Amino acid sequence: MSARLVFADSEAAADLLTFAARAARLDDGLVHLRAAGGALAMSCAALTSTGILDSTPTVLGMRVLPIDPELECDLVVQASALTADGSDAVALPASATRTAWAGIAPPRAGWEQAGEMAASLIAARAQHGMASVAHAVPDAAGEDVVRAVRSRIWGAPDDDLLGLPAGVGFAAFALGFIHGDEVATVRTAGVWTRVSLRRGHVLVRRRPSAASAA
Repeated sequence: MSARLVFADSEAAADLLTFAARAARLDDGLVHLRAAGGALAMSCAALTSTGILDSTPTVLGMRVLPIDPELECDLVVQASALTADGSDAVALPASATRTAWAGIAPPRAGWEQAGEMAASLIAARAQHGMASVAHAVPDAAGEDVVRAVRSRIWGAPDDDLLGLPAGVGFAAFALGFIHGDEVATVRTAGVWTRVSLRRGHVLVRRRPSAASAA
């Protein structure tokens, strides 16, 4: 893979590093970088299932940046390993890794309008969920207990978010997608739902069983 990603300006390079810093604090701390046709899609997981019997939905955050049209890549790296290389480039780590959620990328076309929701509402539901998690996690809880609590609360459908998992609010808030007074657009394509804000997208993939029952 290329040793570095070169952008047209320093703002785009800083944008990637900001996204990576926020992604490093979520779930597995990985970032999926996929470049083609002059666009770099960077995504991370806010919520994922741990196995075939886990009904937790997959909730991803995604932001798209312009990049050199000749660059093509598709790799997963540790978010914390991405570093600045000059003012307009980001150095990649020496090796990539793998993760299950990066192999189930959402479609690029075929999205249909499904509704809208205020960004202020998404922020409020995120705050409510974070308070619920903090209240439910016992003192000195182990990693497995914390993950189980987070999956239960963030994976639950939220009627205020059009029945989408509460983790939609968590992802949008944690990745800095909520800014100012705007209305997010909700679109669907198969088992996927996309909540789009000016600063990025939150993508939800329902488990096959949930999709069949819908």
